[in-house]
Amino acid sequence: MYRYIKVVIFDCDGVLFDSRQANINFYNSIRTHFGLPPMSKEEEDYVHIHTAYESVRYIFRNTPYRDIAQQYRIEKDYSPFIKDMKMEPKLEELLKILKSHFRLAIATNRSNTIGPVLEHFGLKKFFDIVVSSLDVKNIKPHPESLYKILNYFNISNKEAIYVGDSIVDYQMAKAANISFIAYKNRSLTADYHVDNLMEIANILIPSY
Repeated sequence: MYRYIKVVIFDCDGVLFDSRQANINFYNSIRTHFGLPPMSKEEEDYVHIHTAYESVRYIFRNTPYRDIAQQYRIEKDYSPFIKDMKMEPKLEELLKILKSHFRLAIATNRSNTIGPVLEHFGLKKFFDIVVSSLDVKNIKPHPESLYKILNYFNISNKEAIYVGDSIVDYQMAKAANISFIAYKNRSLTADYHVDNLMEIANILIPSY
């Protein structure tokens, strides 16, 4: 594997960070602004893997506030919620190891929040390119994000591998015909399953 792979691509939420509580707090704060109760469990699951635009449309689907809630979401400062995110154990250690062997990238359905998040945790320096939902016309599970990264590095799909944790991550990798590592989700079909980040180094660097 190491001989062929040139680029390791990561999802953000659920892989680099445990951001579930941060996202729940963010979207519930928007609902509170419009006098609505907190999200249901189903809605919490939805916002974890969809874009901010899709999430607001969904959690305001049966209310008269859908359009104005979208505008409020765009104007709302996400930075107070970054403190609720938790960096996955050994993440920085893994990135340092991989950086000496591969180019690194992110393909995420986050929008304007991904930059501040990477800055806050000091991780921006590790990634050559970050593709968010604002950088493509077609978001996950469409493979446009991965194609954009392949084109950036001028590599084939056989020379990249994607690390994700959700069904949309799997669907995107499959559509792009890119090898897929499933993180902490053994219900997904994947080339590899890992339960901690350092296992990725063991897969990609046989001598590690």
